[in-house]
Amino acid sequence: MKKLLLVIALLSPVFTYAQKKNEGPSTFDVLIGTYTNGTSTSKGIYVYRFYERNGKLAYLSEIDNVSNPSYLTVSNNNKFIYAVNEGPQGAVSSFTFNPVTGKMVFINKQETQGADPCYVTVDKDQRNMFVANYSGGSLSVFPLNKDGSIGAISQHVQDAGGSVNKDRQEGPHVHMAALSPSEKYLLYTDLGTDKLNVMRYKASKTPPLTPADQPFVKVDAGNGPRHLTFSTDGKYVYLLQEIGGFINVYNYDNGSLKQVQSVDMKTPEMNGNVGSAAIHLSPDGRFLYASNRGNGNDIVEYAINPDNGQLTFVSRTPSLGKGPRDFIIDPTGKYLLIANQVGNNIVVYKLDQATGKPAGIMYEMQIGSPVCLKIVPAE
Repeated sequence: MKKLLLVIALLSPVFTYAQKKNEGPSTFDVLIGTYTNGTSTSKGIYVYRFYERNGKLAYLSEIDNVSNPSYLTVSNNNKFIYAVNEGPQGAVSSFTFNPVTGKMVFINKQETQGADPCYVTVDKDQRNMFVANYSGGSLSVFPLNKDGSIGAISQHVQDAGGSVNKDRQEGPHVHMAALSPSEKYLLYTDLGTDKLNVMRYKASKTPPLTPADQPFVKVDAGNGPRHLTFSTDGKYVYLLQEIGGFINVYNYDNGSLKQVQSVDMKTPEMNGNVGSAAIHLSPDGRFLYASNRGNGNDIVEYAINPDNGQLTFVSRTPSLGKGPRDFIIDPTGKYLLIANQVGNNIVVYKLDQATGKPAGIMYEMQIGSPVCLKIVPAE
């Protein structure tokens, strides 16, 4: 009897963990941002229901007449969607969102005072929004209201300069803005100047952003920093460089960055035509994934060393379409969803959760110019 009780006691944490692991949602909403200009068949933002049990997507809703919503973000409470309107007269729009029905309703729009906004993010308390203006080479800050509407612009940070690639770096091109896990700092990339900039952030102050003690770090000339992500413990930053096809790894400490590694994502067949695009972690923080466009059209996977944050190559997987502009890993860590902008399709891979490798194609669907994917629980 004592032995039986001992076995039960030893196994109970395993049962508890298994129960907790299965408590999470099994259905999600996938929000799809698109290009609506040119030959695209898309008209705006789309919502599809995603099922964890089989990896399939089912159409739920859409909102039309939204000009080039090429990047989206969802508020922390999942009640609001914010979308850039990429174009010469840059703007950003807000929408209410119902995760149950997928319904979106337009709230308002503000001009960004910079051409071709390509990235938007908001803080956790929904006090401020940050928008990267690519062609404008600037960063715009907007206060947010409780009803989800966007207030008048409160700060506009204009970059200057360029770098060695005269075709791509003739001037500043701000590409992304990301808050640190503590939200005490905001990091933003400038593809045109080969800089990763660092700003202090205080939501209650005007202006909310001021230069940090280390205001920027430079990457190798011509590499063109695009997107970044923080490790799950917040100790490391992974910076993807669009033109050069490298990922830089930095130790991160309270706004300070120190490079510790740089890995090359390219293969000889790419011949310099890379166009690296998106970078994301697996939900458990064990693996890092990044996409190449150009002559690559693939997703590259790395294992993360938990002791020092450095990367080791694991796999390279075709995106099964041209121009993998964005991708996501669902919150269960079981699936990889890839948005191929030029291929006009979304592909769902099953992931081997032990190795992180794509292990089979679960689903594929056609959609016009998908360029951004976000996933939230279908409450």
